This record gives sequence, structure tokens and C-alpha cells, in this order.
Amino acid sequence: MKYFESTSVFHFSWDQVAQGFWRRYPNPHSNHVLSEDTVSREIRGSKLFTKRLLTKTNRVPKWGECFVNSRTVKIVEESVMDPNEKILITYTRNIGYVRVMVISIVEKVIYKVSKENPNWTVAERSAWIDSQVFGFGRAIQAFGLERFRKNCQQMVGGFNHVLMTMFPLTATSLPHTTSDETTSQLTPAKKETLKDAAKKATDIAKSKAGPIYASCQPNQT
Repeated sequence: MKYFESTSVFHFSWDQVAQGFWRRYPNPHSNHVLSEDTVSREIRGSKLFTKRLLTKTNRVPKWGECFVNSRTVKIVEESVMDPNEKILITYTRNIGYVRVMVISIVEKVIYKVSKENPNWTVAERSAWIDSQVFGFGRAIQAFGLERFRKNCQQMVGGFNHVLMTMFPLTATSLPHTTSDETTSQLTPAKKETLKDAAKKATDIAKSKAGPIYASCQPNQT
């Protein structure tokens, strides 16, 4: 299993971020998000509990086409918002590839008031990427981790775009976020090898798939 965590600082108040959270899509940085639907929403005490279903495009590497035919994936997003404590916690998990590709991505994000500046909001993100496919597990995990990291960068950029549009008077300077990322099993010296690992995933999958991979290739005749 691969573990990823990052911290982003939005230069907007928690109240503004909490409002913008429901209007994150569409934005120029998240064209891969096709739809979002609210499944349930209720107030318990002073907290708002919401469950949503998102549909996203998800480009699959060539070797992954042997396992996945669909070019979209469903994401379940559950959130708990507490306006009194000024904290928003979200939990997301994919439900599209767990059965067919056996890749599981679980993410938790905590939005809270920054200790550095009460007018800013900190987003603490944790994610777990796992795959139990025999012979492919590490390759899929490496690919999934690199893909997730890139998606996080798009998410932060897209959320900032929405916040700046909603609250132009607050958006007085750039940049509006800072982030600090760490990935388990990666030391600073190995961090640069992450992209290479993801790139080599294709070769690893090919070598281990053998005839299975070959059968997935287009007919050249």
C-alpha cells in the first residue's frame, strides 16, 4: 500500500472555503469531472452530513486496458461540516475499479482554520492507494500514486479558481496556496524516482502479463 499526505493553505477564511466547497465544479482545472449528484443530506445536531456521487474520466494506461473497459470512474464523497467548530472533513473512495482492477483509493481531507493566520484555511490531505492484483500490485500502486498526486495539484488550482471568482475582494495576491507533500516509502533522495516508477509500470505489467497482455493488443493484420 502507498500512503500520501499533503497540506495546502488557502488564503481564504474557513467560511469562504466552506461555501466554495459545494461549488468546486465545474472549473478550468477539473474538466475530468463529468457530473456530481447529491445522494443524501441531513443535519444532526449542529453538523451537516452529506453524501455525493461524482463521475470522473480516468485515462487508463495501455496495460490497464486489459482490466478496464470503462473510461469513467465513480467516486463516493462523504462529508461532515461543523460550522461551530469551523471544521469540514471529507472522505472519498472510488467504487469503479475496486472490483475490476482491484485498486482502492481512499482519501481524507480536513479543512480547518489556519493557526498561522485565522483568515486562512488549511487543508490536510491523507490518501491510501492499494492494489492486490497478483504480479501487478506494485505497478498499479505506483501508477495510482503518481496519478493521485497530479490530481491533487489540479484540485487545489481549481478550488482556488472558484474561491477567487466567488470572493474577488479577498483574492488580492498570488499565490493563494502553499503545499507540503510527503509520500511513504520515499526519502528525499528517492522522491525524484516516483515518476520513473510510474513510467516503468507499463513495462512491468507487460513483462508479467505475457500472453494476457499480448491478447489485448490490436490486431496488426
